[in-house]
Amino acid sequence: MRIEAGNRQQASILHADLDSFYASVEQRDDPSLRGQPVLVGGGVVVAASYEAKALGVRCPMPGHEARALAPRAVTVSPRFEAYTQASRDVFGIFHDVTPLVEGISVDEAFLDVGGLGKISGTPVSIARRLRERVRDEVGLPITVGVATSKFVAKVASAAGKPDGLLHVTAGKEIEFLHPLPVRRLWGVGAKTEQRLHDAGIDTVGQMASLGEERLSALLGRGTGRHLYSLAMAHDPRRVTTGKRRSSIGAQRALGRRVKSEADIEATLVAIVDGLGRRLRSADRLTRTIVLRLRFHDFERVTRSRTLFEPTDGTETILATARGLLDEAMPLIRERGCTLIGLSLTNLSDHSAVQLAIPFDGDDHAGELDVAIDSLRTRFGKGAVTRGVLVGRRAMPDTPMLPD
Repeated sequence: MRIEAGNRQQASILHADLDSFYASVEQRDDPSLRGQPVLVGGGVVVAASYEAKALGVRCPMPGHEARALAPRAVTVSPRFEAYTQASRDVFGIFHDVTPLVEGISVDEAFLDVGGLGKISGTPVSIARRLRERVRDEVGLPITVGVATSKFVAKVASAAGKPDGLLHVTAGKEIEFLHPLPVRRLWGVGAKTEQRLHDAGIDTVGQMASLGEERLSALLGRGTGRHLYSLAMAHDPRRVTTGKRRSSIGAQRALGRRVKSEADIEATLVAIVDGLGRRLRSADRLTRTIVLRLRFHDFERVTRSRTLFEPTDGTETILATARGLLDEAMPLIRERGCTLIGLSLTNLSDHSAVQLAIPFDGDDHAGELDVAIDSLRTRFGKGAVTRGVLVGRRAMPDTPMLPD
């Protein structure tokens, strides 16, 4: 469902972004970590506190490099269940503030508060109270950007970090954006930034003065048009709600130590098990399976396969995922693997798809999935375990961001 934004002549869109989310949860739950450099994850740092970032730590970064930069840092293992609960608590506050909430990830969202003036006050006062509630009720710091568009609000929250509130008033968007470095724009990665730098363009204002035509000649028509629009603060997108996810996924960091092919396959099996259950509980079907791998040099690859018929069957998804892993195994043997992830995309509602009639009367895979789901719901995730996972330490999945 598309929701029209409030008065665009007023800065009424909020971008709320939790600060160093995972690390902040750790510092909240363990007072001894407060004020200390904290690294979440050992082999690869998946999150770092601001105290660690001040010493040069970035994410992702190999653990040994991070500890060389911050030798006094405390390293903790990820606790994804705690992060998920914290996210739910914060989003509960968001939805209490306004029904117009568009979640971007587990730790950030856009909120449209344009129609709340008579009830809740100005957007800035709403943002101020939101920050206070997140700190008082959930115990976490959060930064909020307030602007007339989603793009400018997001840039404002980034500029206001950590633990701040930055308001870009209507009519002042260009004045705010143009002094900023070009990397603040969506779509400007390291390669684009270097190409712009080589052309003598370092700020958003310099990019805007180049003009759309010359920028398109430098970066390509699509990229040039996109970046020029952002540089001129053009972003007509509305805050949207009620949008069903187009994919679900999970990933697991494997660390820097060499893993056997059996270990990697077992990790994949565990991920598929969890995703299959999530898919069925949402009454969705998938048609495309995407395997994501990260190597020791931090390069990433993806492999995908689209099925003839959509499915919610664990065995079908697992067979496809294993096929993708087999195709990628030569690269893994050559370059090592530090992370494996799987996404189920091309989703559809179960009721909206007419499935083919099964001709094999002995195929009870769907019934088995339902039975296993029921047992795990009633007795816990460990009630039924695949043989390949017996004796292996269970590792939590990291949720993938929605596509």
